Amino acid sequence: MQIVECVPNFSEGRDTKILDQIAEAIRSVKGAYLLDVDPGADTNRTVVTFVGDPDSAIEAAFQAIKKASEIIDMSKHHGAHARMGATDVCPFVPVSGVTMDDCVEYARRLGKRVGEELGIPIYFYEYAATKPEWKNLAEVRKGEYEALPEKMKDPYWKPDFGPQKFNIKAGATAISAREFLIAYNINLNSRDKKKANDLALYIREKGRLKRDKNNKILKDKDGNKIREPGLFTDCKAVGWYIDTYNRAQISINLTNYKITPPHLVLEKVRELAREKGIQITGSELVGLIPKEAILMAGKYYLNRMGESTGIPEKMIIETAVQSMGLDDLGPFDINEKVIEYAIAKKDNLVNMTLTDFADDLSTDSPAPGGGSVAALCSAISGALTAMVSNLTFGKKGYEKVWDEAKELAEAGQKIKEHSLDAIDKDTEAFYGMMEAARLPKKTDEEIKVRNQTIQNATKKAILVPIETLEIAHEAVELSEKIAKIGNKNALSDAGVAAITANAAAKSAYLNVKINMENIEDEKFKFNIMTQAKELLEKIDNLALKVEKE
Repeated sequence: MQIVECVPNFSEGRDTKILDQIAEAIRSVKGAYLLDVDPGADTNRTVVTFVGDPDSAIEAAFQAIKKASEIIDMSKHHGAHARMGATDVCPFVPVSGVTMDDCVEYARRLGKRVGEELGIPIYFYEYAATKPEWKNLAEVRKGEYEALPEKMKDPYWKPDFGPQKFNIKAGATAISAREFLIAYNINLNSRDKKKANDLALYIREKGRLKRDKNNKILKDKDGNKIREPGLFTDCKAVGWYIDTYNRAQISINLTNYKITPPHLVLEKVRELAREKGIQITGSELVGLIPKEAILMAGKYYLNRMGESTGIPEKMIIETAVQSMGLDDLGPFDINEKVIEYAIAKKDNLVNMTLTDFADDLSTDSPAPGGGSVAALCSAISGALTAMVSNLTFGKKGYEKVWDEAKELAEAGQKIKEHSLDAIDKDTEAFYGMMEAARLPKKTDEEIKVRNQTIQNATKKAILVPIETLEIAHEAVELSEKIAKIGNKNALSDAGVAAITANAAAKSAYLNVKINMENIEDEKFKFNIMTQAKELLEKIDNLALKVEKE
């Protein structure tokens, strides 16, 4: 899945009617999922968080900015937080299947549209900045809203998009791309805020002021205070006391979990706390977390225990939850706290029981059909390879192949997950063809549009089983590898993995072939059928080889 997070900040934190309208503008966009609305009365500012596929996220961001420009009047705004626009900032954050460069492109697309259609001056900051000095948001926002009239007269402050003209009502907006921010708290068995803050000073990037043995702050020859850097980059931390929980916490913001992930910070704090006689009782995640980040944690702890990481995703995540004590202050629901699970459709085919899926398959409904079954076979193949690998890893007599078995188990799990996604993608692609066929065809123009839409939808429907063929090829190759080194008591399962991969390939090929009859693009037809036939032959030959062995 391609998932982008967007975190626009609006210059209103008190009027719920205004905030409700902005939230509704986001909800109105199909494919966008509103996760959180966090208003602040003192700052008179609200942080909104939503996610979606790239196109949906960009559209939802535009609609939110548009609505804010209509109902927020910056000439009447006052608040404690720095601000320069009705929508003050609007960063895009890569979550899954997208890169930071992708998010910079999304920021540019949004900025261009907002500037041109809404007449709001747009400045890019951080990763999207067009000037080195504009990477710092504080520099872009210098002087805040009140400085905009003069800025608009200065050529240096020509916006990246939009008119160089003071917009008295909407102000100006800063748009960017940034890394995902994880808000994370570590819980102490103490009520002493000072102890929590002392630990925070060790870990935060900014560190602490250096002192002599008399606790006097040291300065350099120019009179500047000397700092001792903290242990982690991309880490902000402070200690505080939480009355609700009657304990002290270390409150942490991790601005790049790929460099400084929460589990490594937690383990270092546990080490430092033990030296001071303090016990860490657990930790708390504020908001949501990308699946990648919590999987990193789960695999870290599994590796420390010498256990296989080639197990189902949710089991890996549960290991992270238990190891980090994420349920210390209350239940930790994976389906609510992990972004990819929180926004997943609940009525997908993959969420059905086997009985319900088979029942649905057996009716006169054209979907799900053979394409979904092909993907299911591929998922079963990957799962069987993972099973044989896990029955090999850690077992006496197979020590020489433990590392390889562990890698094959992880690869099998990836094939399983990828294939399960394809089950619903096949059905969705079929419904896309049905919708195209329902388009009006009364006029020549309508007929032309309908035919082209049908062609595009059919191509899309063909590419899903092609993807299944590619996955099946990976699956049968894995089955061959585990058949050579795997636990002898489970080799029949490796054979079944090869057979189900072959079944997936043959089923997917038939789906490609039948839909190809309606394709008018001869080049597309030739290229795809050539690819499909080559893959099918490779898979069939390899599967038969594994089956015989």
